[in-house]
Amino acid sequence: MNNQTKACFIKETLAYIRTHKLLIIMCLIMGLSIISPLILRGLGMLMVAMEDVYAQFDSDVSGMTQALTTDVSMGITASISEITGSALIVTLILLNSAAGGEQKKRAVIIPQSSGLRSFSYLLPKYIIYPLSALVFAITATIASWAVSVLIFGYNDVEFMNVLLAGILAGVTLMFYICIHLTIGTATGKAGLSAAICIIMSVLLPLVFATIDMSYMFNPFALNQIAVTLIPATLITASELVDIIVSVAFALGIMILAFFIALFAQNSRKIDNTGNEIDL
Repeated sequence: MNNQTKACFIKETLAYIRTHKLLIIMCLIMGLSIISPLILRGLGMLMVAMEDVYAQFDSDVSGMTQALTTDVSMGITASISEITGSALIVTLILLNSAAGGEQKKRAVIIPQSSGLRSFSYLLPKYIIYPLSALVFAITATIASWAVSVLIFGYNDVEFMNVLLAGILAGVTLMFYICIHLTIGTATGKAGLSAAICIIMSVLLPLVFATIDMSYMFNPFALNQIAVTLIPATLITASELVDIIVSVAFALGIMILAFFIALFAQNSRKIDNTGNEIDL
């Protein structure tokens, strides 16, 4: 790694830390993963307290009440849904500055005339931000499992399944972050890029589910695979191979996205004329 690339890694890391985005994203993902099972447990307790009310309307909610008060898998699946849903959306918005937003400011525009290479500019982004999201998602899923075990009575969830679900949730965040970085840095329009990625994360899983392509080898369905792992028993060797291939396929698209961003960045001609400075 040359000095220029090292300097860009330092620049991205310091920007990530000093703008408090690292702390915000970490607290967001961890907070949602812990709060989700607590909310479900509280909802179960509320339904137990209102059993007489439901009985007056001849409503049998005993099955739902039992699940909300005893089933560990309910809390973990809720956490994964929040991590790959609400947390993903907020994370994409917070990373707008890294995904091309900085290119709008002449003070931090890419100084290609001074010898800064596009590779050195882009590589740290595709390592620091996706990998941090992966670590946060795995840690948050394990934390959700620990909290759920404490507050729910019945634990039939294998830890290996929890770990794999956390990895899939993290790869989901990585996938959308890489797409966001590619569109944003290629166009210089971070807001548009975030909007596109958010729409993709909401609509495409539904579209693929409709056409019966909602599971293996579909990077847009990794979060759905993660949810299905939680209530399941210990996965088989063939299922593990399918999951590994799905993750490898998603990682391949991320690598391709990096090279697309690199090609687009090398092809762009940035107009840096003028005397005004936007700080």
